[in-house]
Amino acid sequence: MSIVVTGATGHLGRHVVEQLLEKVPAERITAVVRDEAKAADFAARGVRVAVADYNAPETFDGLFAAGDKVLLISGNEFDKGRVGQHTVVIEAAKAAGAALLAYTSAPGSLTAALADDHRATEEVLLASSLPYSLLRNGWYHENYTENLAPVLEHNAVVQSAGDGRISSASRADYAAAAVAVLTGEGHENTTYELGGDEAWGFAEYAAELSRQTGKEIVYSPVPTETLTEILVGAGLPAPLAGILAGVDTSIEKGELVVSSGDLSRLIGRPTTPLTQAITAALKS
Repeated sequence: MSIVVTGATGHLGRHVVEQLLEKVPAERITAVVRDEAKAADFAARGVRVAVADYNAPETFDGLFAAGDKVLLISGNEFDKGRVGQHTVVIEAAKAAGAALLAYTSAPGSLTAALADDHRATEEVLLASSLPYSLLRNGWYHENYTENLAPVLEHNAVVQSAGDGRISSASRADYAAAAVAVLTGEGHENTTYELGGDEAWGFAEYAAELSRQTGKEIVYSPVPTETLTEILVGAGLPAPLAGILAGVDTSIEKGELVVSSGDLSRLIGRPTTPLTQAITAALKS
């Protein structure tokens, strides 16, 4: 039996595999990737590497074994039918008799279009009768801290979220929750609402950036349409820009405030503060 991680060389997947290596023997881990070369470091450490593509169902034939625990990390190809991609993995895991399929979803409170594929995938998973765990990940610190260049260039945080607040956490925190589910017991047929311990707003974010950089950085709220235009101008396809701007509307409504405490309970420690993520991003 193996612990199988799809999207294993992506931003979240790498964290998951690295943390699994701290808890279980490498030979018990299967990293599912599209590009084998990107997983060479995992292979060198004894991790089994399997090449498969969400867009090619036949590549998942025989990939899973009875008793496997599977982490389905949601795809990021918004234009290629993510629900169909996820269904490929769910059906393959069911056919093999997997013991558990954990899926990285979105908060149950999120009504933005970004959540549509996640809700539809959850429906497919629940209908499959596979033992499941829904990991409803909130927003990541890195969604903001990995793109600080324009903020520092213009001394402004530009969003369309009003005074809305976010319970974000680090990718490593969400990865730790997935690892806890994959390596623990009693997580069958569970739903976890995951988010950071402390919610924050963009005015606070700008103030913290100011404190750490010594620059005067302000929060400049703009209409959703303006943010969409900015994102398109930055090179994002218009449909994706609209989806991301729509998340800000949900933030303004309070839909990304997660108060369950599930994340810190699963990982057995407080979640990573935003201030720490900002410090790390500025150093890099």
